[in-house]
Amino acid sequence: MTKLTETVQTGDWASEKHVPEIKIEKCEDGKIKVTAAVGSEIEHPNTLEHHISWIKVFFQAEDGKFPIEISSYEFNAHGEDDVLSVPCATGILKTDKKGTIYALSYCNIHGLWENAAELN
Repeated sequence: MTKLTETVQTGDWASEKHVPEIKIEKCEDGKIKVTAAVGSEIEHPNTLEHHISWIKVFFQAEDGKFPIEISSYEFNAHGEDDVLSVPCATGILKTDKKGTIYALSYCNIHGLWENAAELN
């Protein structure tokens, strides 16, 4: 039996993007703004037949045993009445710890995709 973790992909194709891009910005008030997006360079299709359904963002502190889910975003408008969800999500967190931000996205046709970025 295949483990779920064995199905997560990290490489992208030239014609469309699936891997969530992560941007980390430190705010003046000590908070951290994290944006996870799919397709900012090359757009991912956004139709009823082919779309990004969700993005989840996790943080794992350097000394942490497990990643902690810090946000979850669903994209539900895929062309009905010409309304489209753009798979981009921004959240704010507060921590003094260093660690890793992970983003996981789900394409309804091509499955799970992952990326990571260091939080220093």
